[in-house]
Amino acid sequence: MTQSIIHTSKVLRQVVIGQIQGISEEKFDIQPAGFNNTIRWNVGHIIYWMDKYATLSFGSLSGIPEHYEKLFNSGTKPSDWTIAPPSKDELLQMLSDQLSRLSELTPAMLDEELKTPYAMGPFQFGTSGELFNFALMHEAIHLGTISSQLKALQ
Repeated sequence: MTQSIIHTSKVLRQVVIGQIQGISEEKFDIQPAGFNNTIRWNVGHIIYWMDKYATLSFGSLSGIPEHYEKLFNSGTKPSDWTIAPPSKDELLQMLSDQLSRLSELTPAMLDEELKTPYAMGPFQFGTSGELFNFALMHEAIHLGTISSQLKALQ
């Protein structure tokens, strides 16, 4: 089962990269009515949280710049940004770098108990695999948001 989670993570990330490649950068910063953020924010948010979940799940070192937290953490929004966000090309490179790191995962890594269970609201994750699987659900949710934003922009 854990090997299928690893496979799903790579397929999902490839879908995300393909979707983002097909969006013109002009659309990245338009906030459609009814949405709290932009496509650029959603892409950065996916990158930020995958990095965070990988750090929590596997003890890996962060692979993203420090300022991504100020731009893409939960509760942030483009209208509050005081620094320039990364370009589409930089975001795509970060997505690709993370995809490469997904290939380093092993089923044994997903079976590891977390040093401290990770609590999120009423939910608790005890193993690396449980938290990583949540990271995939989170990524898919934001991919859906990006798709909805694109439809709203047309």
